[in-house]
Amino acid sequence: MKKVKNESQLLKKALSIGEQYAEKRGFAKFDSGTSNKIKIECIYRLLVQDKLITPLASNKEDGPSMKHKLVLWIQRQLPENHPLRE
Repeated sequence: MKKVKNESQLLKKALSIGEQYAEKRGFAKFDSGTSNKIKIECIYRLLVQDKLITPLASNKEDGPSMKHKLVLWIQRQLPENHPLRE
């Protein structure tokens, strides 16, 4: 897995956008006490279900791989001139 520049900021952005997407799809809001690990897995599975990202191989579905997939997803969603894409 190749390290992505600004990965932590991109992950925060992906979680924020992913939560908004989940709410628009009719899912309940995450509680303030919900861990990032759970948020990452829920958002990843929702995006896979909606065919917005390709699923990981079943033996590669772990926390770091899901994070990486979300980072790559949000990176593609941002406009070309966005500071996080540099």
